[in-house]
Amino acid sequence: MTDLNLFFDPTKCFIGGRWVAPLGGDYLPIENPSTGATIGSIARGQPADVDAAVAAARAALAGAWGKTPAAERGRILTRIGQKVLEHVDDLARIEAMDVGKPLKQARADALALARYLEFYGGACDKIMGETIPYLDGYTVYTLREPHGVTAHIIPWNYPVQMFGRSVTGALAMGNAAVLKPAEEACLTAIAFARIAEEAGLPAGALNVVPGLGEEAGAALTAHPGVNHISFTGSVGVGRLVQHAAAENVVPVTLELGGKSPQLVFADADLERALPFLVNAGIQNAGQTCSASSRILVQRSIHDELLARMAERYRGLKVGPAVADLDLGPLVSERQMEIVGGFLGDLGGGKIAGQGTVVGDAPRRRHYQAPTLVANVRPDNRLAQDEIFGPVQVVIPFEDEAEAVAIANGTDFGLVAGVWTRDGGRQMRMAKAIRTGQVFLNNYGAGGGVELPFGGVGKSGHGREKGFEALYGFSVLKTVAAWHG
Repeated sequence: MTDLNLFFDPTKCFIGGRWVAPLGGDYLPIENPSTGATIGSIARGQPADVDAAVAAARAALAGAWGKTPAAERGRILTRIGQKVLEHVDDLARIEAMDVGKPLKQARADALALARYLEFYGGACDKIMGETIPYLDGYTVYTLREPHGVTAHIIPWNYPVQMFGRSVTGALAMGNAAVLKPAEEACLTAIAFARIAEEAGLPAGALNVVPGLGEEAGAALTAHPGVNHISFTGSVGVGRLVQHAAAENVVPVTLELGGKSPQLVFADADLERALPFLVNAGIQNAGQTCSASSRILVQRSIHDELLARMAERYRGLKVGPAVADLDLGPLVSERQMEIVGGFLGDLGGGKIAGQGTVVGDAPRRRHYQAPTLVANVRPDNRLAQDEIFGPVQVVIPFEDEAEAVAIANGTDFGLVAGVWTRDGGRQMRMAKAIRTGQVFLNNYGAGGGVELPFGGVGKSGHGREKGFEALYGFSVLKTVAAWHG
């Protein structure tokens, strides 16, 4: 493990404030997507490890963590955030190595984790109930209380940032968390446990059990000691998680991906739009739930915009994470095969522009050149299914009605962007498009942690980020006092 130069031991689970070997004694390999080399191993947690983690979380709720006042929870989270900033370069290096993303993107993700802790650290003592006017002789008020033990399953594409998005809000509300990070890339999630330990998070408030989804993940979502589940991943696995939650009648937050469009009208400021249009599709090699994989363009400017996007695509460079180029590799050979399957059947589409894999990158590994595809019908598989790779399709439309029909014409509804100078059209589109977020003349708004995030349809339900996440991680209790 010395080649990894880590400040923690990834072969251990973090349970009840202790670093312990997996009870089954089994481990999973860590692959560096940039090289394809096996560089270490992580614990292969089993149901018994999950049992121990849930028990530790329960003990924390009954002990020090459950008795910690909201203001003190905030101080603890803020301290952890400061520790994250001290380790930000380490976290960026580890994330880049583990996921394959360029260093500058990995560093931005590590800084986002610190921002989540800063935001939720300041929010802990600001979640309040309300008084309700009622009958004479009564005083009625509401309280927001933690669910109890929250289960978190996060994906491999943004592990360090996803930890902040999924777990820190639960901790801010006073829940005790059990995390199962993705087996493909989870080093920074494990690293966070070490940082939180250094910062004085009470034992059992956070527990991390690495392992396979069908083993540790399935055991966690089905565990009767879990009171709330937060899952980010595929639609198929999301269904399994929701079924497991239903068996125990516990609430679940699901974020299941998207097929997010950007609508570009003829009056759009193309100079401003172009970087957003392209970057939103190729960031993290397109392995982003909110990636803008569909560009809908008003027909009168279709050819001009397509040509300008194609020119940008031809300038994109793909290489190892340490090269810090526009894109890194895909996370695995399996993901490479999935993306290749889409590009192998364009269904009448035509490649309009493609980036370049740099000469010293091992082409036989997970390096996919970003690809822009034109002549794609709205019902084409490329325009309907989540690719999770650096592939964007361009689709023309005539007017607002057709643009809305195409934008809403998939099973997903996570994010959308609208580019127009017409203020009335901006408002009409924002209301008509069926997504959880709509960005007007921008895309992503810098990823602000304050902005509620989630989808509709097969993009899932529930909201992460902002105060809405805190409401989701709490139970509303009504107290009606009769005093005559």
